[in-house]
Amino acid sequence: MTFAVPVVDISSYVHDGTPEQRATTARAMDDACRTVGFVQVVGHGVPDAVATGLAGAMDAFFGLPLEAKNGWRTPPEVNRGYSPPKSESLSLSLGVEAASRMNDFFEAFNVGASQATYPHAPGLPQPDYAANTWPDVPGFEPAVGAWFTEAARVARTLTRVFADSLGLAPDFFARLTGHSLDVLRMNNYALPEGTVRLDGDLTGMGEHTDYGIVTVLWADRVAGLQVLGGDGDWHDVMPAEGALLVNLGDVTARLTNERWLSTLHRVKPPIVDGTIVRRRSAAFFHDGDVDALITTLPSCLEPGEEPRYLPVTVGEHVAAKLRGSRAGVVNTAADREAARVLAARS
Repeated sequence: MTFAVPVVDISSYVHDGTPEQRATTARAMDDACRTVGFVQVVGHGVPDAVATGLAGAMDAFFGLPLEAKNGWRTPPEVNRGYSPPKSESLSLSLGVEAASRMNDFFEAFNVGASQATYPHAPGLPQPDYAANTWPDVPGFEPAVGAWFTEAARVARTLTRVFADSLGLAPDFFARLTGHSLDVLRMNNYALPEGTVRLDGDLTGMGEHTDYGIVTVLWADRVAGLQVLGGDGDWHDVMPAEGALLVNLGDVTARLTNERWLSTLHRVKPPIVDGTIVRRRSAAFFHDGDVDALITTLPSCLEPGEEPRYLPVTVGEHVAAKLRGSRAGVVNTAADREAARVLAARS
């Protein structure tokens, strides 16, 4: 059977669609989330100019010399600022010790929702809601901020679709995301000559699942992203023209007892004539409130079926994942995801 990422049009939720139109969208989303866990989302309403501004801002920052970019590096426990090449290993977020060295060659810059974003919720824990570190690059902050706002809108729209797809109250996800741990991670895979050696099994970004509720991804239409299918094989995925790639995170898999999958994915950019083809992406992670307790939805349990996961707060879960990917501390609480990685055919 040919692997394909379903296309779902969410315009009926972005605009004032009829109940029948929204029901059709919700059914399509449920089918996509049950079978693949990745979705090509169209009808999202993000202006082309905002995407163009994001790409330009990323190019301006990542085009700086490495020593300049390192000036905006933060400690591993602060999920903000610059991450240089080979300072992370996403596979460790799953506890896959075969990848127990920091070898992912991408570089990244993170911004996120801070305490100032949620004035209605004073006293949020730090560094979960750390202030952003903005580089001194003309136009970077407004361009990235505009994309962050649009991606956040799309993510929250998607959770309304999810609620209808799962037969939940319309405000179910809103109750989990009043002060959501939202992070935008901008990634660059085209590094200066001599930065990485093009030998062996080069890792752009190691196998991992995303941590939260949903991820909204903008990416170049360049090969590199691979998704683990139900057949145990890795499949190439490229965003369709004008589409945003959307995938589910661990929180949603836990809520639905894996009725909906948090799909494993990785990045292995193509090499042409000894050079890594440029690939950029920006992933907006909508993770949920740090103190939200995630337990399996009773409606997602068949008669006699037991939950596959113990209750956990979003903050506890995300912290364990980040200790793996950013600090090299093997995550021992991701045995189900790790088993899928180890069973996959390369």
